[in-house]
Amino acid sequence: MSEIVLPNDTNSLGNLFGGRLLQWMDICAAISAQRHTGRVCVTAAVDSVEFHSPIRQGEIVVLESQVNRAFTTSMEVEINVWAEQAATLTRRKCNRAYYTFVSIDDDGRPQAVPPIAPEGEDELARFEAAAQRREFRLLLAGRIRLTEATRTAQLLRDVTRHETE
Repeated sequence: MSEIVLPNDTNSLGNLFGGRLLQWMDICAAISAQRHTGRVCVTAAVDSVEFHSPIRQGEIVVLESQVNRAFTTSMEVEINVWAEQAATLTRRKCNRAYYTFVSIDDDGRPQAVPPIAPEGEDELARFEAAAQRREFRLLLAGRIRLTEATRTAQLLRDVTRHETE
């Protein structure tokens, strides 16, 4: 998905409003989620929004998203954002975020999501990392206990062991 940054999209410094970018990211992620499920999907959570570089008026914003992992009724969608100079077609990476979407039926109730079968090392790494992020998100929300958060507990043990070495 591509957008051009117009004057109405910018703050007094000539940079794209963060909220406008989040809106575009949400739309891009929703398209990926809905293409994967064939159903209407709604945003359930937004994690790890990273703003690396401001995007200036006149630049083209290129947004790319993919479903990293499907769970029962939800899925994680990763969005990467680049700013592109129209004259030179050069790009710089500006943002990344992880959105959680829930597939819903015609009555607005959660609906089962088709599974993801990762292909290749990159997809498998994104697939596994999505499970870690989900577990951590559920732990922070109080929806699971630390004793149930096996991936997070192992990560904490690994970090602690590495610090003592």
